Amino acid sequence: MSDQILSQPLTLPCGATLKNRLCKAAMTEGLADPAGGATPSLNTLYNRWARGGAGLLITGNVQIDRRYIERPGNVVIDGPQSDDQLSRLTALAQSATVDHTHAWVQLSHAGRQTPKIVSATPVGPSAIAVALPGNQFGKPRALEHDEIEDVIQRFAHAASVCKQAGFTGVEVHSAHGYLLSSFLNPRTNVRTDQWGGSLKNRARLLLRVVDAVRKRVGPDYPVSVKLNSSDFQQGGYTFEECQQVVMWLNEAGIDLLEISGGSYEQPQMMGLDGLEPVVESGTSERTASREAYFLNYARVIAESVETPLMVTGGFRSKSVMESALADGSAHVIGLARPLCVDPDAPAQLLNGQTDKLEQWEKKLAMGPGWLGPGSRIDLIKALNGFGSMAFYYRNIDLLAANQPTQRNMNLFIAFVKLQINERKKASKLVK
Repeated sequence: MSDQILSQPLTLPCGATLKNRLCKAAMTEGLADPAGGATPSLNTLYNRWARGGAGLLITGNVQIDRRYIERPGNVVIDGPQSDDQLSRLTALAQSATVDHTHAWVQLSHAGRQTPKIVSATPVGPSAIAVALPGNQFGKPRALEHDEIEDVIQRFAHAASVCKQAGFTGVEVHSAHGYLLSSFLNPRTNVRTDQWGGSLKNRARLLLRVVDAVRKRVGPDYPVSVKLNSSDFQQGGYTFEECQQVVMWLNEAGIDLLEISGGSYEQPQMMGLDGLEPVVESGTSERTASREAYFLNYARVIAESVETPLMVTGGFRSKSVMESALADGSAHVIGLARPLCVDPDAPAQLLNGQTDKLEQWEKKLAMGPGWLGPGSRIDLIKALNGFGSMAFYYRNIDLLAANQPTQRNMNLFIAFVKLQINERKKASKLVK
């Protein structure tokens, strides 16, 4: 196996070329201004990541509807952009594309996973609430047909703005339980019209969005999709269904397919189990030490499509990354949480400074024993998940302030501070 495989460039179907096979995968930043505008803090953050060695950066989910965002501080592209809004996006694109780095915008709609502090009544395919303790999410209402058509146009419009601002591609977010993902899931989509029922109907929104985006940005601009391999829930979206959706996306001509999995209710993308037993459809085998959570799913997918694959979730060892690239299971390796603490982690891998990144997910806990992430108490288990998220959020804030990151942190205190700060930001949102 070549020691240089991580450094090899990749030319995508649209003709664009990534300088290497490492990607800073999408992570929420929460650093936009109250109107959803990009800020100097985001410029600092992405410039640090762009200089950190990855060939591709994918932004945290940029929202296409300010009413339904993932958290206060999301960047929003909603409607016509003023000169100021566009100049802010342009500055971010310029900061993120230094050193020949690609910077793609992840376009998203939070759907039913919009927190209650943003919207007491979010929207989704059906009126089915997020099943988590803590009362952080309101019960959604089902979108009307005309509203769904509006969602499609919002994605296409936002993609055109990203291209105008100088970003080098876009990723349509259809994973992790957000709106497009929830349409695919029969547990959260119980509609009986053309948007629900059969898999073809449940996938209609995603495929219409991809088609509208492609028509708006043209054939030479990278368009990618982030897709769940499975929702890992009884009666949910399965790996078998994922394989069919992948075939449809392959026919649609996307340039990169990112394979992930899970949702807030079953956070497999973070290496955590939810409050119900994990159901894995297709294959349950994982690599050693729970690395590369979704690699075996990608390996099966790679056998049937030509679309380049990016796999995100759990990669820490250079040897596992190299093996995935060498056997064709992945064409790009997505790295996320390690870059919250070590923004130059990709460079460390590429130059041989390290052969394994820190596994923070194995170290973070509210406390020992029953206070940890393996607790049998649902609320404690959920708090550990949210506390771990607070650890990464805090370190992203430090990177954006051009300060050293923090490796030791009381997760409960971090969680409480995060909740207070999120509520303050929510109170200032321009809606």
